[in-house]
Amino acid sequence: MRFMKIAVLAATTLPLSSYAALGGAPVAAASLPLALRAAAAQPASASATPLSAGAPVSTTAYSVRQTVDANGVTIREYLLPANVVFAVSWDGPVRPDMRALLGSYFTNYVAAGQNGVRGSGPLIEGNDDFRIESAGRLGRFFGMAWVPRLVPAGVRPRDLD
Repeated sequence: MRFMKIAVLAATTLPLSSYAALGGAPVAAASLPLALRAAAAQPASASATPLSAGAPVSTTAYSVRQTVDANGVTIREYLLPANVVFAVSWDGPVRPDMRALLGSYFTNYVAAGQNGVRGSGPLIEGNDDFRIESAGRLGRFFGMAWVPRLVPAGVRPRDLD
């Protein structure tokens, strides 16, 4: 029990950027805080969704790495075989650290939020360089961001989750 208390304390006081930034390489599991290592899944489930029943897509197009941060937010990183994150998704009681999650694409996220209609509806914005779909309410936030030019051929971002 004492170990769990120490692990939870360490997880809440360490930086929350325990996942990769969009467009970058994922963080090695050894560099994650101890409390998050147990929750981190190795790039295990290589999966892709066929566009139609007659046109299967290679199952080695990407892999998925899932982590849970100290706030209980599930982060999924979608990785190319070259070890580059082409998409990220999140689901949890609070928004994750978007600056750490999106990396250099954070400015695109801020611009998308400023360009959209203000209100409580979802944020669905993007261009050929960056796309984001984010929504939520108190206690449940979810979304996905991806770089269209990095998405493997034949993979639709909507089919990733």
